[in-house]
Amino acid sequence: MNELLQNLIKLQAIEFKEISEKNAGATAGELRGKIPPQILGHYDRLLAKGRKGVAAVRNQVCTGCHMRVPVAVVATLMHDTDIQLCENCGRYLYLAGDTDAKAEEGKSPAGTTRPKPVRKARKPKSSLQLVSTPGPVMPLAMGEDARTKMQPGLRSFSG
Repeated sequence: MNELLQNLIKLQAIEFKEISEKNAGATAGELRGKIPPQILGHYDRLLAKGRKGVAAVRNQVCTGCHMRVPVAVVATLMHDTDIQLCENCGRYLYLAGDTDAKAEEGKSPAGTTRPKPVRKARKPKSSLQLVSTPGPVMPLAMGEDARTKMQPGLRSFSG
């Protein structure tokens, strides 16, 4: 991952107190010195509104605004050629799998999440047996005259 995005993620974690450090102010100042002023200005505008400036992309969805991110943006993030902004909320984007482990090093040990429980297979529904008839079903209340008018080739055989 891009070093610039790593610095932004770490700065955001410090400013929102997601990770605790002894010299948080000094570390934040050092990280701000490594980030270009245009990017830092945009990040600070988002912070002034009370919003986070960086959001992860999971399953092609921005975790900041929960809107779908275009495939081209995700491809650029995968190739790590440029930083990308969410078209909807304006946050800087990064792929979730790349830095979740790096950003949460101080938070909790890896592997503490429980696997999803396995669902039991459902019992099959009882299938209905359909009985097929060789022709159209005629109402029993109809007389023979009505049946022959509807289908001229149909005759009743007595025998």
